[in-house]
Amino acid sequence: MSGHRLLQGKVVIATHNQGKLREMRELMAPYGVDLVSAGELGLPEPEENGHMFSENAAIKAVASAQASGLPAIADDSGLCIDALDGAPGLFSANWAGPGKNFVPALARVQAELAKRGATTSDKRRGHFVSALVIAWPDGHQELFEGRVYGEIIHEPRGPSGFGYDPIFKPDGRAKTFGEMSSDEKHGVPDDGSEALSHRARAFQLLAAACLRLPQ
Repeated sequence: MSGHRLLQGKVVIATHNQGKLREMRELMAPYGVDLVSAGELGLPEPEENGHMFSENAAIKAVASAQASGLPAIADDSGLCIDALDGAPGLFSANWAGPGKNFVPALARVQAELAKRGATTSDKRRGHFVSALVIAWPDGHQELFEGRVYGEIIHEPRGPSGFGYDPIFKPDGRAKTFGEMSSDEKHGVPDDGSEALSHRARAFQLLAAACLRLPQ
């Protein structure tokens, strides 16, 4: 625990994204932390001009911590596709446009892969990245990262999740993230084994360092 701080009391989830907020609330539920979102507090969304997921997560966490006077957790995540030289990557949300409509974003992924001749599974590899940053009002920060690798399938499958979930099939699984329940996708196993989703893997590291289950 040396160097880490425990999260207690009220904590801001620095997001206006309802899908991320829902997943973070589910992950944090066992720890008895009082959560409020940046959107619920009416906090502005800062410009994300970092060059890495961790930098953008820190920008959001610091902005919410400074504006609220509370510890804040921010996630920056995205889908990196090998055949597209890592795109959409940091711009995963941008591909969905200002209205965050991922239907055209999913279509764009398929169109870009088709341009590269990426028709077989070995040419449609990709991974999700999640960087979780906790920022305290006094400037202290902690970073936790998770990744999950898999295949970009040809047609979207499943109504669950959000973003690019319907076209991402993680290695070793028959279902896409869009076909999985919340527990399947990011439930943290009770036996201490690794979680499945990128956000849950990052959260496992955060929880081990900065959270304690209520006595």
